[in-house]
Amino acid sequence: MTQTLPPGSSSSPAPGGAGSAPAVGGYPPTPVVSRWLGLGAAGCAVVGGILAVAAGPLIALAAIGVLVLVGVFAAAVYRPIFATYAYLGTLPLIAGIDRGHLIPLVRPNEALLVVLLAGALTGAYLQWCRGERIPLHLHQLDIPLGIFLLASTAWPLLSMLLRGQTLTSTDLAAVLPVCKLVAIYLLVRFTVSTDTQLVRCFRLIIWPGAVVAVIAILQTLHFGPVVSMLQAVWVPDSNSAALAERGTTTLASPIATGDYIIICLTLIVCCGIRGLLERWERLGLGLVLGAGVLATGQFSTWISAVVAAALILWRFSGVRHSSLRFAWLVPVALAIGAPALIGRLQGFSEFGVPRSWIGRWSNLSNFYLPRFGFINVLMGVSPDSVLEAPERWRDVIYLESGYLELLWVGGIPLLAAFVWLSVVVLRRARELMDAPDNQRSALGAAASALWVCWWFVLILTVLDPHLTLRGTGDLLFMLIGITAGRLSVQRR
Repeated sequence: MTQTLPPGSSSSPAPGGAGSAPAVGGYPPTPVVSRWLGLGAAGCAVVGGILAVAAGPLIALAAIGVLVLVGVFAAAVYRPIFATYAYLGTLPLIAGIDRGHLIPLVRPNEALLVVLLAGALTGAYLQWCRGERIPLHLHQLDIPLGIFLLASTAWPLLSMLLRGQTLTSTDLAAVLPVCKLVAIYLLVRFTVSTDTQLVRCFRLIIWPGAVVAVIAILQTLHFGPVVSMLQAVWVPDSNSAALAERGTTTLASPIATGDYIIICLTLIVCCGIRGLLERWERLGLGLVLGAGVLATGQFSTWISAVVAAALILWRFSGVRHSSLRFAWLVPVALAIGAPALIGRLQGFSEFGVPRSWIGRWSNLSNFYLPRFGFINVLMGVSPDSVLEAPERWRDVIYLESGYLELLWVGGIPLLAAFVWLSVVVLRRARELMDAPDNQRSALGAAASALWVCWWFVLILTVLDPHLTLRGTGDLLFMLIGITAGRLSVQRR
């Protein structure tokens, strides 16, 4: 039988399929995904309430955490780009929580990354099953990055076995951070495919970075609730007085905090040159992040800021011309970050250097340099550079020199692999910076930020192993993934 339809109607089925609900009262039907998300949230609330009554709040929180991870996994399956968003947005807030404090054996950001990677891989597999094309190609960065990965993981373990030493669990755990960095590189490389997504990634880095800067400022101003929060979750072994001296923040390290803030500031400048961020956004975030640099109370961070600023002024003529207009921000940032700055300047020793640097040299000369014989320089000492302290007043000793740590972990092969990777990364970033198509693009901003940040890491690695600090390496390898990813391929 022929059915007569009113004018403007169509006999084709609705986009939602046969089961889609008709519009009621002129409103469009609720999307299937939104309905499932709503049902999932309601289910989590119901299950959490039942468990809180039946088994207590601790088990309820654990169960809700598992349900949240399941939801995160499902979201990454549905939209693999969500995995990149979720990791970047939460990175500076949870990366400083120690292994085993909330989750057995791993840090929360590591557990989240595993779940997100599993979801993104599952989503990519489902896309492939549907016949969608997934671009897989060998990039010029892949070979040096693969060599660096092997020199950081397999080679140190193999060299220990060749020297007749027994591997321990700490040796195996020490090679995992570089594996995590390469995983972040692959995740970003294969999920970020448009300028809009990349700008969203920038904001998910910068805005949480501003939150970290505010925490650093409040921490050095002895703001009680912030200090108590950090002591309860992020650095439970520290006392309140020590926490208020420097901005350790939720990254649990003033050096990592400083690196993260400087990378955020570099991104703001590189995006501002290309008009990717609003003016109020640049000014407000720049002021907060600039004060946060001072609030870290870390000399190496202040040196990093000077190096990054010099590189930006040298490389980008537009910044040199407009920098005087924003000079009024400098005294404001100095006033906000003054407590940590004054406290650190008062801590100089009679030799004219910070007291902590004298401690660094003492550790190097007494515990590390004597172990650098010919064979150890050639093959490395151990994947784990942390030593047990002989004194009672401290538990461990850290190797606070980045290039010496490369030699300690993997000897000459690892140092050479890092130099090769650095040359290729800087060359690739320079190519994208100078490309005419990228002068106003988000890809050009990412390449410019990578060029500046990799240079300051190369320089400051003399003092600290910046590449493997919490948050620093994550952001650097995220930027490397952008320069080698789907967005850069589309611009060829």
